[in-house]
Amino acid sequence: MIDPRAMVQTMITLASASLGLVAALAWNEAIKATLAQLGLGDDLAGLYTYAILATVIAIGVLAILGRIAARLGGQAAFEREAEG
Repeated sequence: MIDPRAMVQTMITLASASLGLVAALAWNEAIKATLAQLGLGDDLAGLYTYAILATVIAIGVLAILGRIAARLGGQAAFEREAEG
């Protein structure tokens, strides 16, 4: 027999991942269009600028989510070496 709570938890996890992917793709297009407007389209400098910008945004979001998880009494999915 399937546990209804586990099924709902799985559905929430899958929906969150799906919506996260949609949001990431939307941001991907928005950042690419912005870089193209700035004249940093598909050249090497533009690709590196995009990669650095995406990395900085990802680090910022993960840091914020880690703080929120800590405030709620949970544990972040990652820990910095200095904290561990």
